[in-house]
Amino acid sequence: MFFLVPLIVFAAVALAPSAMSRMCCGRWSAPRLDTPPLPITVAGVAFNLPPAAIRVAAQRRAGAQERVDLVFLWPSLQPPDPESKPPTLPGTEPASSRTSARVFMTIAAAGDTLAPADRALTIYPHYTAAEPLRGPDGLAVLAFRDATPYGGEDLLYQPGTAGFLVRCTHGAGPVPGTCLYERRIERADVAVRFPRDWLDDWRMVAGTLDRLIASLRPPH
Repeated sequence: MFFLVPLIVFAAVALAPSAMSRMCCGRWSAPRLDTPPLPITVAGVAFNLPPAAIRVAAQRRAGAQERVDLVFLWPSLQPPDPESKPPTLPGTEPASSRTSARVFMTIAAAGDTLAPADRALTIYPHYTAAEPLRGPDGLAVLAFRDATPYGGEDLLYQPGTAGFLVRCTHGAGPVPGTCLYERRIERADVAVRFPRDWLDDWRMVAGTLDRLIASLRPPH
């Protein structure tokens, strides 16, 4: 019986790297780009999300989740190559590489928060300047006052309509300004971040983002 002990120990040592490899690498391996979308619900709202676009490995599973974080290439709207190294912030690519830029999306339960359009009517006016300035391609720009919850940001919107509206940072030094585009879908909030300098062509950006969001919903 005692002669079996060294063999058991040897087998355990030999198998340990393989087991650890399956635990570490198998569980967190990057998804294939051609993997079918995962049926995921957030706050009871159904989405079909490509696994390769999901940034957090633990979120790459079907079923109900509180939040999902995604990234897509711009302007193709395809998931990025899992082997590529993304920038840490949207908009940090050189201007010449916009064709390989990325947009970052978060889908989360809305809870008891106000919808983006309601915040623009009831909350933001308490913190913005009195008069808007002229922005790119007909947008109006309202600066948030300093020492407010949104200090250092601007509210840009399409005047006279309930259409396009974003909150954008100014940027500082090498860090570019970024914009937050939000949509409420039933009980889920979709938030997309993209570089502020894209607002020069905001109509194209708005249409493309709306198509991206629509493509993540299951067909009716």
